[in-house]
Amino acid sequence: MMIFCIIIAVVGIFIIVHFRLYLFLSPKDRLIILMYHQIGNQPDDLTVTPENLEKQFSYLRRKNYTSKFFKEIGRPSERNIIITFDDGYLDNFEYLPGLLEKYHLKATLFISTKFIQEGYKQYAMMSFEDLRSLHKDYFEIGLHSHAHENFRNITGNCIKQDLRTNMDILEKENIPYTRVLAYPYGKYPKEKDKQHQLFSLLTDLGIQFAVRIGNKINSFPSDPPYTLCRIDIKGGDSMIKFKLKLIFGKLKLF
Repeated sequence: MMIFCIIIAVVGIFIIVHFRLYLFLSPKDRLIILMYHQIGNQPDDLTVTPENLEKQFSYLRRKNYTSKFFKEIGRPSERNIIITFDDGYLDNFEYLPGLLEKYHLKATLFISTKFIQEGYKQYAMMSFEDLRSLHKDYFEIGLHSHAHENFRNITGNCIKQDLRTNMDILEKENIPYTRVLAYPYGKYPKEKDKQHQLFSLLTDLGIQFAVRIGNKINSFPSDPPYTLCRIDIKGGDSMIKFKLKLIFGKLKLF
């Protein structure tokens, strides 16, 4: 009996620590960042339907989540959440303004400027004019690199030049942005020395935060601020799964 109780206690501690459930005791320090990509009628890992997205937004509103931009996360509040969309797909422009306004939410769009300039595969992308026209009460623009290359596969100098290009183009196009970065493919170097080099580079560029995937709830403030986790929301997620992700992040069990 004693061994069984010890096992249960150890499992319970692991679950609490691994999924950061202790943050429920201090909700003002709990930061949830959701990751989306496309919106469309053919759901897949990167595409959520307009109907499911509206259900999710409605739930966030009913449960009194505080939707924030990255530039606002220093302000403590209950149930902090940041909603992000990557790449700059045209369907974001078509669906998000009405939904965000309807449910009084905000979203950060991480923009790869090369995709806006040249297009991306067969997908329709937003234009710079579309980006300029987004209402500043509901949209924040963030960085997603220029060429969208995996940071694990290119040198520090290439990363630095790419991010400068990303920022320079947005500035030239008169598009205000927040100095927050979403790593292309959610990846950054695994080696500690390369990580240190990258984080120093980001600091030199004035980038305040960077997000990966990670699929965990964040404690905030985070040190360093360049490893914030996002929870990926997939097109096949049921509402039950969506609600569980808001609590645990991503479980391998669902």
